[in-house]
Amino acid sequence: MNLSFEDFKYTLYRIAARIEEEKDYLSELDRALGDGDHGVTMSIGWKAIVQTLDQAQESDFAQLCRDMAMSFLNAVGSSVGPLYATAFLRGGAQLQGKKQLDEEDIVQFWVAAVEGIRERGKAEIGDKTMIDTWIPAVEALTKARNEGNDVISSFEAAVKAGETGMKQTAELLSKKGRSSRLGERSIGHMDPGAVSAYMILSTFFEGLKNFAK
Repeated sequence: MNLSFEDFKYTLYRIAARIEEEKDYLSELDRALGDGDHGVTMSIGWKAIVQTLDQAQESDFAQLCRDMAMSFLNAVGSSVGPLYATAFLRGGAQLQGKKQLDEEDIVQFWVAAVEGIRERGKAEIGDKTMIDTWIPAVEALTKARNEGNDVISSFEAAVKAGETGMKQTAELLSKKGRSSRLGERSIGHMDPGAVSAYMILSTFFEGLKNFAK
């Protein structure tokens, strides 16, 4: 399976639409743990990405990712801005010079993107952050690919692992950011960043399936 530049853009448009649909839910989750603006913040960031996608003139994957990183960062002032900006920069670096994306390109984009989030955010599994979704997902993705699975099967494994990680954040004590001040009161609520991460991953997967041959 290969993705053209327009195919890649399509998956990103789908993610932006999903975030917009779920922004109120994400903010509701955030009200239990933080200042209640995660949905709004993600909506603003992905609307900026949509503008970048609309304005993309050349079929340059790496440049598109750089532009998305800057637009997201400029639009979003909170801590999530640098995290996803880094993700797009790192992921895009894997796509330099590509005319279309093969299955391994798609996998390596996400592996590099998540590694960028992990390094920039300095969070680990169990801290009750988006990392609790992203790391299990990319580990499952890599494992499935190493076992010889195609990109669809590999992403299916990633989505399942990410969903499990997301749900498990409800049982965790928050150790990062504003929610860490809540102590024991943070238990019982899923982390909104982990939930939005799952939405991004699962929506990308749904879009990807449209191009499976």
